[in-house]
Amino acid sequence: MAPERPPPRQLPRPRKRLGQHFLSDPRILSRIADALELTGAETVVEIGPGRGALTDVLAARAGRVVAVELDGALAALLRERYAGNERVRVVEADVLDVSLSDVAGTAEFVLAGNVPYYITTPILFHALEPPRPARAVYLVQREVAERVVAPPGSRTYGALSVNVQAVARAEVMFRVPAGAFRPPPKVESAVLRITPRPDPAVAPDEEAGVRKLVQAAFAMRRKQMRRVVRSVAALDVARAESALAESGIDGEARPETLSPEDFARLYRALRPPRP
Repeated sequence: MAPERPPPRQLPRPRKRLGQHFLSDPRILSRIADALELTGAETVVEIGPGRGALTDVLAARAGRVVAVELDGALAALLRERYAGNERVRVVEADVLDVSLSDVAGTAEFVLAGNVPYYITTPILFHALEPPRPARAVYLVQREVAERVVAPPGSRTYGALSVNVQAVARAEVMFRVPAGAFRPPPKVESAVLRITPRPDPAVAPDEEAGVRKLVQAAFAMRRKQMRRVVRSVAALDVARAESALAESGIDGEARPETLSPEDFARLYRALRPPRP
């Protein structure tokens, strides 16, 4: 028998400062849970559970749900809502300040969340820190989702695309119209699924260095790679050409045409020899 819930109380008003837009469409909530491919045994870490609409769906399908909520009023609401339900734990914290595996209580977990648009990129990278979730499903701004999955050479391909695709496979599952939220945002949204690659382009000890190189290169995205390498690595012409040749990269290519594997090879060519 399901535990009795306390009577409902006044819902906290959305806080614009925290980018709160609450999704309540049951069909979309169900499709988000479907994208996680739950078997009933997983621990799900939910980012930004808000009023608990997705939490309800996840709690019915997963083994455990750990809901991480920054807003104190919403966290209190959720603690009341799930009082007595041992399968749901509410953590009042900024998700960027906690270890996801620590709050999950296990290295094996999956991740879901309606991510505030103003901190989407930091959350994506925070969740990619090892140990990574087996799957992560995010509700994000459509434009960001399209940038994450963009292929090399496309208009929206950039540093975010490279840094995610170097360690994970990204898919846009479906779009979500603004009218599905209360209050509706000014942009369209999409559900993005990210799954760690079994063959990442970079090793764990290379990730920070490659990310820094990629961001520096895309700050000069219209320049040729020979110019980029000389600038970001402070090399003379001969050393820059040598690094590009070792990486198999055409000096006339531009950053927006390079794959994550290209950047990984370039990073290794530029990195000082290990003792």
